[in-house]
Amino acid sequence: MSATLLAVALSLVSAAAYAAAAVAQERLASRVAEGESGALRMLGSGAWWASVGLNASAALLHVAALKYGPLTLVQPLGALTLVAAVPLGARLAGRRVTRLEWRGTGLTLIGLGALLLTASGPAPDDTLTVPEALVVAAATMAVIGVLSRPGTRPGLRHATASGFASGVASALTQTVTVAVTDRSGPLLSPQVVIVALLVAAFAAGGLLLSQTAYRGGLGAPLAVVTLANPVAASVIGVALLGERLQGGVGGILLAVAGAAVAAYGVVVLTRSPRDTTVGPGGDFLPSIPGRPVPPEGAPGTARPAASGLQSV
Repeated sequence: MSATLLAVALSLVSAAAYAAAAVAQERLASRVAEGESGALRMLGSGAWWASVGLNASAALLHVAALKYGPLTLVQPLGALTLVAAVPLGARLAGRRVTRLEWRGTGLTLIGLGALLLTASGPAPDDTLTVPEALVVAAATMAVIGVLSRPGTRPGLRHATASGFASGVASALTQTVTVAVTDRSGPLLSPQVVIVALLVAAFAAGGLLLSQTAYRGGLGAPLAVVTLANPVAASVIGVALLGERLQGGVGGILLAVAGAAVAAYGVVVLTRSPRDTTVGPGGDFLPSIPGRPVPPEGAPGTARPAASGLQSV
């Protein structure tokens, strides 16, 4: 099996594992009361720990995919997590996938298919040097600082910052993975240690920023996170790691068109009135596609926005 096919296969399994974990965690969270007692109940749930194990397995598979495929190939395939979560969530919720969801799934798959034709390449062998990694980290922190500044309507800005942080973490992870497995230097070289610390910082930062972004609803922020992540990683891959799109100018145009179609598909998938469910205290309860929608006017519901996306 070629390196490209192996990277695609690992990415597909990783996306499926992430989707299964997300659906399981969302359903568990919806059944557990808020507060300390609810958190303790989740910690004592075998199903919750199984979802944590799925998340960990998905992360390891993603790291392995980064060893065999370029960032421009592996990162966009992360959008398949949302694609897989739609039918899985619908099945567990006992409902059919809607026409809008099928449309979003089809558009996303078509766009990613175009990207696969242009982003395929050999297994990565280049890594970021320590100065390059520090420059990338400093530039990313500056952008995140601007996006997460105090102000009104923080949702989309924090979602963009989260996507950038996660994408940079993946790009840095590829450097650690390649450096550790190429056997050309010590296992814990200064490059590996420093870049690994940066990975941990940006991964944690991306998680915290996403939690802030989702406070006002899931749909639009989730779309922004899903799209900003591969953009940040691909910029690093092309600018610093020598990755190139196949097919010259025609390949670039096809990749741009594919990215646009996939982006629109992701937005369609997140355009759901389920994002406007309201809890007992009036707080919005974000939900991934799959949870049944209570009838309009029933207790604990709110009228969806005209655009179908939760305002942020």
